[in-house]
Amino acid sequence: MTTTQLKSSIEERMPGSLVSVSDVTGTGDHFQVVVVSDQFSGMGIVQQHQLVYEALRDEMNGDLHALGLKTYTPESWGRIQPRL
Repeated sequence: MTTTQLKSSIEERMPGSLVSVSDVTGTGDHFQVVVVSDQFSGMGIVQQHQLVYEALRDEMNGDLHALGLKTYTPESWGRIQPRL
């Protein structure tokens, strides 16, 4: 699995989301993912993560062994970004 494939899978199943994926070991099976989505509004962090895991159900049952996940609403993402 590549970062591009993982990113595409999330974007396809969660349209309108901003997705960043990095391969933390270079082996194609351990990834760090950041997802910013309106779909997370009103959800707790566990529900947000469950939504992403559901979007990646097929990948989670395959070659993907570890997934570090950070999820944000657009509002919470805007608050943590440095002000220019």
